Amino acid sequence: MRKHWIIGALSILAVAALLIPTTPLFEPRDNGKAPQSSELSTNKEHTLKLAALQNDMNATSMLCTSECSKDFQKLMSAGMNSQSDANARIKHMMHEHMHMSFISWISGKRSVNRGKIPATDNGQAKKFVATAKAQVAKGAKFQSPAFTAQDGSRYMVLGVPDTKHAGIGVVGVIKQDIVKSVEQHQMRNLRIVPYPAEGNYKIESVKPNSTRDTTVKSGEDNGNASHYHVRDVVVHFVSPLTPAQMEQIKKEINAESVKKIGDTFVFRSKNMETEHLMQYFKQAWQTEYTEPHYLYLTNEEEQEIVPNDALYSEYQWNLPSIETEKGWNVTKGNEEVIVAVLDTGVQSNHPDLKGKTTTGINLIDESLAPDDDVGHGTHVAGIIGATVNNGEGVAGLSWYNKIMPIKVLDSSGAGSTYSVAQGIIWAVDHGAKVINMSLGNYAQADFLHDAIKYAYEHDVVMIAASGNDNTDRPGYPAAYPEVFAVAATDSNKEKASFSNYGDYIDVAAPGDSIASTYPGSQYAALSGTSMASPHVAALAGLIRSVNPELSNEEVMELMRKSAADIGTQGKDIYFGYGEIDVDQALHAAASYGGALQTYPDQVKRRLDRIISKYE
Repeated sequence: MRKHWIIGALSILAVAALLIPTTPLFEPRDNGKAPQSSELSTNKEHTLKLAALQNDMNATSMLCTSECSKDFQKLMSAGMNSQSDANARIKHMMHEHMHMSFISWISGKRSVNRGKIPATDNGQAKKFVATAKAQVAKGAKFQSPAFTAQDGSRYMVLGVPDTKHAGIGVVGVIKQDIVKSVEQHQMRNLRIVPYPAEGNYKIESVKPNSTRDTTVKSGEDNGNASHYHVRDVVVHFVSPLTPAQMEQIKKEINAESVKKIGDTFVFRSKNMETEHLMQYFKQAWQTEYTEPHYLYLTNEEEQEIVPNDALYSEYQWNLPSIETEKGWNVTKGNEEVIVAVLDTGVQSNHPDLKGKTTTGINLIDESLAPDDDVGHGTHVAGIIGATVNNGEGVAGLSWYNKIMPIKVLDSSGAGSTYSVAQGIIWAVDHGAKVINMSLGNYAQADFLHDAIKYAYEHDVVMIAASGNDNTDRPGYPAAYPEVFAVAATDSNKEKASFSNYGDYIDVAAPGDSIASTYPGSQYAALSGTSMASPHVAALAGLIRSVNPELSNEEVMELMRKSAADIGTQGKDIYFGYGEIDVDQALHAAASYGGALQTYPDQVKRRLDRIISKYE
């Protein structure tokens, strides 16, 4: 069949994502009409895009700093048994994390140094390193401002002390070119600059809590026996607190929230973890008991599964928002259900993606591996399947589904209908059950549509991003009837200001400042409907894992009907049927085809309530 595909006019499919204004440009209107364009709204949108660009850069910098701090702590926990041993450990870490340009492991008067401090005007980098060493020796953490070296790269200096042993710590010079990469990426994809740039294509612009995982690979395995909120503590005091004492506690633990249940308090800190919170209350206050805030679901039979990934609790608002932690009780995925990612490629040896990818293809240059030379595809892949519960980085939606990397977009982040059509057919012919397409444009192409029909006829679920121009103009491939179209929401469950909308939208998913994997074995925060789409693709993979008998249309219909209705009641042009709900969708999927008999009676009753929505 593929011999009959003809290379016609090469319509350009630019990457359909990456923007992140932090406030909506408009409130959804009950009349369902699209917002009217004006010079004022255009200027406001441009301003929001610039602000969003800076916000993503800042968030990415924080992700980088947080992950490096965790890595330095792991290094110290190993202990400096000898200089050669320390040197070997540092060498291994720098090999795994190429952005670590210089590391100094300090232990009293001894130190082991590896790498090179970059040359800077007035010796700025060396001064920061000296300050960091002095601070670490005192048991204090140090973080320098970002600075530019003579080689043009962005750096920062980080000093992390050993919290258990005085005088021990690690100082590192961290290259943060990832922040510059995010800036360039967002400048293109927010269309702050013309994109795609001139080069390969002729462009015509258009407007528009244990750290161990004890689980086995079973859909019914509930995983760990207990979990707790990582920055919460439950305290019952011997005597009632005075208002002044309460204010003192809030200040000393940097409280984010305080809840009272009877005579018991639940404190949540902005930065202290449960272990340190428990030590604080036991040492500084008289309490009847102090314990973790274990997670229980009232009137439900399942527990929330909270991963131990280093960046999860602080940065990944998106997964709890769509009830992923509850849904994992139903299934964590199946490696036989493959999700193809048609994009810029994937860094398959990223520490959080090792072992998660299957054989793919580079359709830009078939002599090369489908490696990512942009960043977009790796970020999308991490949202779907970054390794969960491995103590580092981020968590993907799926624990076990394999990712098939198919490079259809080149180093500029653009590709043709031919390469995308090729990618769809290749994915189908090589066993993909779900295809994610975080790409698109506003032109229909019969050539591409034929490939989509081929995939649909072969029972593949296709998911696509709607686009980031805040327009109701249908974007393709998302607007094809065989494709499941995704809009983006923010952390407040509102329409992301950049998200496209229209009658063709099926559902919405988180797309605002999403933390995920990035080339160079790093992590970045990006935004756009490109980030929303893989949330839905991962859900489709989980659904097909728990119930492989469902057809592609049944999977899509199930995701529509299990979505949480937000915005105007019923289906609307901004959110489609609503924001995806992983827990509801997976329970409903498990109930099809007689699967109800494997559940306890209480769960059956719960599923009956869910299913009644569909009848």
